Amino acid sequence: MKNTMKKLTSLMMAGTLLAGCSSAPASSNQAAQESAPKEKVTIGVAQIVDHPSLNTIRDAIIDELEVQGYKDGETAVIKYQNAANQISNLDTIMSGYASDKADIIIAIATPTAQSAQNFSDKVPVIFSAVSDPVGAGLVKSLNKPGGNVTGTSDEVQVDQICDLIGELTPSAKTVGVLYNAGEANSVSNVKKFKEYAASKGLKVVEKTGTDLTTLQQAASVLCQDVDVLFSPNDNTVASGMAALSQIALKAKVPYYVGADSMVKDGGFATVGIDYEALGRETALMAVNVLNGNDPAEMPVKVFKDDLNVYINQNDFDQLSKSSKVPVQIPDSVKNSDKLVMVK
Repeated sequence: MKNTMKKLTSLMMAGTLLAGCSSAPASSNQAAQESAPKEKVTIGVAQIVDHPSLNTIRDAIIDELEVQGYKDGETAVIKYQNAANQISNLDTIMSGYASDKADIIIAIATPTAQSAQNFSDKVPVIFSAVSDPVGAGLVKSLNKPGGNVTGTSDEVQVDQICDLIGELTPSAKTVGVLYNAGEANSVSNVKKFKEYAASKGLKVVEKTGTDLTTLQQAASVLCQDVDVLFSPNDNTVASGMAALSQIALKAKVPYYVGADSMVKDGGFATVGIDYEALGRETALMAVNVLNGNDPAEMPVKVFKDDLNVYINQNDFDQLSKSSKVPVQIPDSVKNSDKLVMVK
């Protein structure tokens, strides 16, 4: 009898130990597998135009969805389309996603999100890289979106970029602003930039274009009359950045921009966010909605902190030798762990 009781006690202790082991925290991969959908879901992903920032966001979204258990072809059907910078294409894409009864739409950039919103009565929408979600009419407020739409914002910190102009080109007095007035995010950012620049005693001259040809013409005119140039994270400008930056460089005008990818494509400098992090956060918000969370109650994620200063090394080398205004990198910037020299 005593032997039997000893065996029972040993078994009970082993069971307790095993139970304790099973309650240990699961790895992120295990957690993702446990939260993976029981049935295959359909996810529509779209962007307005092809350029590095938006492509980085798209790739990060798809990568993070897979990490979270939504792998294309296995647990999910991920449909991706690019509108080639045509609004009419966006409407067709979104209509198709709605007709296909997509479980969610992920819309990259403001025009894409505005088009997707037209179908948000049928499909929840998560946007990414929208500079001014309230101004674009996508949400009622950042904390309480109020509809079937929410997401992540890449609000351009125009005050910090304007301050960077003062640090890198302190003698600049006139700033030329180049953008597409048909993009709501650009209009909003330019308005903020003009207000802040005025408080710093800077004169702002603005010109717009609707495509690369008209933007090139506007840039050529602006560069004759300004000390430095600025463009927000405008999709039309970004897609033609390689050509526009050459106009500025040839005119010896430092060209400040709204995104790190625009620096990589030839712009002089910016203060900006990590677009991969933005994309991953967008994917996580989409997963939350797929798991039953209400977009109306999910605050918009705005990236305001932990920003980097991006400076184009090639532009700096050329402009420091010959520029309309002297170019420098002060110690306050040079010694910062947030400085990224882009080659």
